[in-house]
Amino acid sequence: MHRTRGDLCPGVLRPWPAEDGALVRLRVPGGHLTRTSLLALLDVAETWGDGRVHLTKRANLQLRALPLADGAVPTEVVEAIRATGLLPHPEHELVRNVLVSPLTGLVGGRADLRAVTTELDARICATPSLAKLPGRFLLVLDDGRGDLADRSCDLGLVALSGGEVQLRIGSSHWGPVVPLAEAAARLTGLARAFQQVRGTGDDAAWHVDELPVPPAGQPADPRALVASAPPAYGEVAPGVTHHAVEGGVVARGVASTLPEQLVVTPWKSLVSLR
Repeated sequence: MHRTRGDLCPGVLRPWPAEDGALVRLRVPGGHLTRTSLLALLDVAETWGDGRVHLTKRANLQLRALPLADGAVPTEVVEAIRATGLLPHPEHELVRNVLVSPLTGLVGGRADLRAVTTELDARICATPSLAKLPGRFLLVLDDGRGDLADRSCDLGLVALSGGEVQLRIGSSHWGPVVPLAEAAARLTGLARAFQQVRGTGDDAAWHVDELPVPPAGQPADPRALVASAPPAYGEVAPGVTHHAVEGGVVARGVASTLPEQLVVTPWKSLVSLR
């Protein structure tokens, strides 16, 4: 694929100049969020933006209509966002794109991927070279229930059991079967490898699928070929509720009624834990 510019996927420190003002995106690996942080982000949106928090298909958060000056959001707005706790790694903010089965460890699934998600994010953010990954580079972790197994990705995994996963390399290639405990390290290594071969300049590859030489694949373990629909809205297990969010837009009236522990989903909805 021929390109004439680098990736411009937005972040807080690299906003997108939309018609209504600056658009900024905050990555939330695994989608885990507290109501306290959400309400703090709504304070920012109400003070400087359109008053709402927008959910994305990658289970991230966006603010719109923020002030923009010389291609940047004013320092006071950046500091207000930083104070929410949702910008913990500014140097790597664009590359913390880790999409995970939202109900993992809560109900269903073959493995609890929350610890893997935390370790993977930590490893990415501890690797200076990975700060230069494209902002669209996406890791997708499916806990074996199949809710994300059909998502296109750059790297990822599908849980085969409580202690074993098969890696994904690009959207259509499978990597080796590895222990769950090794998954974060293996994915970080693959991300480093991609960074080394993607090329340089404006025509560098944004995705594994764009590499001129496809990655060497392995057969899919039959257990990895799973698929399931998103959970129905309402209580999915005792204390776990899937909330519809109209238009994928959260206003204060909605946020203030939710429990403290939340998970943002790729279906522009929220899961709450009591």
